Amino acid sequence: MAAPRKPAEAGDLTPELLGTPQWTDQMVAAAGIPMYDVPFLTVGGGIGSFVTLDYLRIYGVPTGQMKVVSNIDHPWQTYEFLTRCSQIPRPERIRSDSSSRPDNIWGFPSYGLEEAWKEKNPIYLWQLLTEPILNDYWTPRAGTVFANLEREAKRIRYWDMLVKGQVRMVRKRAGGGYFTVVTPPEGAAPTKRIVFRSRFVHLAIGYPGLKFLPDLQEFRTKYSDYQHVVNAYEPHEQVYEFLKTRPGTVVIRGGGIVASRVLQRLFDDREKYGLKTQIIHIFRTFITGSHGPHIWARRKGGDGWAYQGFNYPKSVWGGQLKAQMRKLEGAERAAKYKEMGGTNTPKRRRWQEQMRAGRAGGYYHAVQGTVDRVEPTPDGRLVSYVRSSDGIIREPVADYIIDCTGLEADIAEHRVFADLLQYGGAYRNPVGRLEVERHFEVKGTASGDGALYASGSATLGGYFPGVDTFLGLQIAAQEIADDLAGRGFVRKMGPLRSTSQWFKWVFNSPV
Repeated sequence: MAAPRKPAEAGDLTPELLGTPQWTDQMVAAAGIPMYDVPFLTVGGGIGSFVTLDYLRIYGVPTGQMKVVSNIDHPWQTYEFLTRCSQIPRPERIRSDSSSRPDNIWGFPSYGLEEAWKEKNPIYLWQLLTEPILNDYWTPRAGTVFANLEREAKRIRYWDMLVKGQVRMVRKRAGGGYFTVVTPPEGAAPTKRIVFRSRFVHLAIGYPGLKFLPDLQEFRTKYSDYQHVVNAYEPHEQVYEFLKTRPGTVVIRGGGIVASRVLQRLFDDREKYGLKTQIIHIFRTFITGSHGPHIWARRKGGDGWAYQGFNYPKSVWGGQLKAQMRKLEGAERAAKYKEMGGTNTPKRRRWQEQMRAGRAGGYYHAVQGTVDRVEPTPDGRLVSYVRSSDGIIREPVADYIIDCTGLEADIAEHRVFADLLQYGGAYRNPVGRLEVERHFEVKGTASGDGALYASGSATLGGYFPGVDTFLGLQIAAQEIADDLAGRGFVRKMGPLRSTSQWFKWVFNSPV
């Protein structure tokens, strides 16, 4: 006989609430959970939430009509942590277009114009005019992005809307709208949970977590070694500090922008400190030249890498690909994603020179293969068993392995999305993430006159491909704001208000 279930304490989720897809006000009140009303609530508190609030504030929504629930203190906090771990500190440049400004919905003046003006450096203007033919794409410094986000957050009074806490779930409300269940910080509320009752909810909660290659995850779990097998998105400065003390070998896994940044850090340290570091770079797919399905859809490549200036072809943000994707459904859409997807990185001149020097000097070794397993050696190092396409097994030995393959993409790994898929009516799109409308409302989740929206990485595979980028988050925010205007929540912004608001942005005047 099963043990009786422990009753929920007052102010917490009850078995009835947990098992019911649609709640009534009486059910929440009976559980003793305090309810707070706010018309619009965004969940996440990262750049996706910030950009959406920025649009709505500029459209004219007052701060008292909106809240953002987050466990971080400022919108760029997680992004800055990830960029710093992946070897892009504030002085370095990120992979983003000059006019993709999450702090400026108009994109003008661009980051390039701003840096050229502030630093009195006309070379930036020449680079902008000649990219990418004579020069690399111009991209902003991480520090420039963060400083401008802070300026805009103060201007729109972001912190007046911030509620600290962890969102547990979002459930439909009988009669329309949604309940968002929040676990506030310990001691911040008299009960374990609080609930926000909203007509509109927006989800921008990013990636569920780190993703490791299966063989590396198995090694970390089996040997409890979290120091020598690391993910590029977690703190791993111990790798570079060790290499300053003695000659060592590092294995890099992955062929995207993060791998290129980690590789550049290793090259930079080698040059700066006169190190003897050996680098073994394992590519699962080794690109030898230009590739693609046809002449109009080809990507440059070589030496293992696929080269592309940005995550996707630029036309996905405002050209023929954007228009084409909005018309595709099901298998056709999935096939188009597969055609234009794939790991890639920008081809930057300085980094290319370092790789050529590494190959010529015998300290950078790029190999193709699939790693069967990783094992420790008797002297505490790591041996990878790498099977190449011709069947040959190589056994490179290294002091460290850095996994640069990315972040966790399965939306069900995040409890909010998992609950939404099970109880909220949401379902997966053709590539396995959250299916949304063209205006970013989550399909299947409508509740009376309310709407549930989502943007960011969780919606990749929808009608708009470039979702997990600065400009993509802004396009999603504009679609959401325009949809809210159509529902009467806010007035649609016309040219006169847009112009007046731009001047307010220029002079840093409060919204």
